[in-house]
Amino acid sequence: MNQDYIQVDPWSIIESSFDPETVKSSESLFSLGNGAMGQRANFEEQYSGETFQGSYIAGVYYPDKTRVGWWKNGYPEYFAKVLNAPNWIGIEVLVDGEPLDLHKCKSVKDFKRELNMREGWYQRSFTAQLQNGIEMSVQSTRFLSLELDEVGAIKYEITPLNQNVEIILCPYLDSGITNEDSNWDDQFWNTTKVFSEGNQAFIEAHTMKTNFATCTFMEARAFYKGTQLNSSLNEKKDGNSVGLCFVTEVEKDESIELHKFGGYTVSRNHKESDLVSAAKHVLKQATEIGFDALLQMQKETWSKIWEMSDITIEGDTKAQQGIRFNIFQLNQTYLGKDSGLNIGPKGFTGEKYGGSTYWDTEAYCLPFYMATKNQKVAWNLLEYRYKHLDKAIENAEKLGFSNGAALYPMVTMNGEECHNEWEITFEEIHRNGAIAFAIYNYHRFTGDYSYIPKMGLEVLIGIARFWHQRVNFSKDKQKYVMLGVTGPNEYENNVNNNWYTNYLAKWCLEYAAEQLSAVEKEYPTDFQRVIKKTNLSHKEANDWMDVAKNMYFPHSEKYEVFLQQDGFLDKELTKVSELDKSERPINQKWSWDRILRSPYIKQADVLQGFYFFEDDFSMKELEKHFDFYEPFTVHESSLSPCVHSIQAAKLGRMDQAYTFYLRTSRLDLDDYNKEVEEGLHITSMAGTWMSIVEGFGGMRIVNNTLCFTPQIPQQWKSYSFKVNFRDQVVTATVSEKGAGFQISGDKELLVKVNNKVLSLLPGETVYA
Repeated sequence: MNQDYIQVDPWSIIESSFDPETVKSSESLFSLGNGAMGQRANFEEQYSGETFQGSYIAGVYYPDKTRVGWWKNGYPEYFAKVLNAPNWIGIEVLVDGEPLDLHKCKSVKDFKRELNMREGWYQRSFTAQLQNGIEMSVQSTRFLSLELDEVGAIKYEITPLNQNVEIILCPYLDSGITNEDSNWDDQFWNTTKVFSEGNQAFIEAHTMKTNFATCTFMEARAFYKGTQLNSSLNEKKDGNSVGLCFVTEVEKDESIELHKFGGYTVSRNHKESDLVSAAKHVLKQATEIGFDALLQMQKETWSKIWEMSDITIEGDTKAQQGIRFNIFQLNQTYLGKDSGLNIGPKGFTGEKYGGSTYWDTEAYCLPFYMATKNQKVAWNLLEYRYKHLDKAIENAEKLGFSNGAALYPMVTMNGEECHNEWEITFEEIHRNGAIAFAIYNYHRFTGDYSYIPKMGLEVLIGIARFWHQRVNFSKDKQKYVMLGVTGPNEYENNVNNNWYTNYLAKWCLEYAAEQLSAVEKEYPTDFQRVIKKTNLSHKEANDWMDVAKNMYFPHSEKYEVFLQQDGFLDKELTKVSELDKSERPINQKWSWDRILRSPYIKQADVLQGFYFFEDDFSMKELEKHFDFYEPFTVHESSLSPCVHSIQAAKLGRMDQAYTFYLRTSRLDLDDYNKEVEEGLHITSMAGTWMSIVEGFGGMRIVNNTLCFTPQIPQQWKSYSFKVNFRDQVVTATVSEKGAGFQISGDKELLVKVNNKVLSLLPGETVYA
């Protein structure tokens, strides 16, 4: 049964009752982030019930030593863990000496929390009766500033309802935290200094091993009846925490209000010796602006983000809420300001997957950021991989490859592989191809070729060298084969000739050779620099083409489809529809041995290849492959429904496309996989955007032309989206009656809609 306590609303995520059973799920769903830091929606005050406390700083991690039963050559030394950072949101609340703790209250009424996605703030309110009989109402509002991205702000208001009381508010910082996810229960943080100055407090700490230095800071001010409470300020301090306590008598129906500003300064952005002064500087900026004005700035900044990235849906509020939740969380996770950062699968909402970078970024996220931001944001994502090229070469060397062959990691924080399941680390090598495809996709969409001669050609050479060395020639087949791999379907490990991996390798080899020729012709200086650096010869490039031309692809004459891998037809081909529902999800109900012998597919595999390389295959071929593979797909990866939605839409199967869309857009809101308390599925959220824009809208780039084949689900009256195509913003609006297109700016743009060329002029709407 799906969770149903989240109210359906077009612009907000709303919970309207207090249930200890859903606290951890809500902590994920109501999470906040600003690209530089983020936090789960933990209560500010004490809570003794089940909770998953989490605050995270972008780019700060710990190399948790790999834990395995026995070691294999090439194993990563560590698994990179995004770190639960010192907590700055805490506020201890004492009412006539009794702590406010919703888990221990006699009653909790009128509980409501709202994540306002339009304006970028989170609010929680309730009325509670404590064990001592005192009734009180509380309202807390907080946000993480997008403009001052080292700081967040909290306004915490308490009103006694049935008598006069003494209230003590102690806002505090706490570095005595641990990770939920830890291999050896190591100490991840070392706290070096805890102190306060006036109404400010600071904790200096650094990560063990990686030595990221941080300063967690806060400034707090309390107000009662319009007067700031300064005289009752007292310090509360121990080895890992520091608090500043305000004590005052509060009359019945009057309110005490606390403003707390807090956050982090980090050695990624400042000299270690300057962290405290940098913290004081940002606190000065924030407090001079003040809570209300800083919140207004937040609303204005989010308004600008939504102006470009919003997708509107008329007639289906669940679908509308779903897409906005996905777009909101993507923008909270990554804004493209720093090429040293990337998009973790859980973002700032949890610790699963280590918070690191996966192939999800290139395969799923890049299209969203290219179309809803300027191209510099996408460039930064590509530059991130170029900066890690040397590490990718090292990763390949550890596995026995040579001559500059590069294997990009499955999981990374700094370019080193840090995923420690052998069938993934050594075998799920298709991630290499996603990097190359992203370079191609960037050029195709933006028209900007400059990345390839500056950086991309070196990346492509390293990847091509890897594929060239990874295959071997089968005398029996007289073809090049790829043995012992894991494709996108992780429910098949150590298989031979995964079709997607083989096809991707073939494409990469051809694309690298093609770009070599293009750069040699158009950018001779860059070409000579790269050739000298890589020591590449024409013979080596010719050898790549020999492999590409003679790659083996498993195929079934009986079914007229490419086989997912050599042994796929040896399985008992029982469709998912024939499985008892009590057996699902199989990854929680079955042994791994049983899963590996089954025909069940975790996510798009062959169909992922048909998505990437759709121009290579006919509609009839797509239909045959979709009809063959989708019935075996259990969609137990968050990345699965979006690709299937796009393919179903292309086939004109809109009911099926809509069902997949709803699943990808509400994966977390409806908790399909029963795991949302661990954090959100951030990278698959970009797939939700693709489901509408590329699926229903049919957006493609063909021969440098922006093309659309718009369709609309029968559940919707209309939908609209914007695409920033080569610095020209195109708005598409699709309804039951047809589609209209507009362009902003001052230039004409030719687009194709249903294969018909349309001229878009500023100030006009063109209908198709």
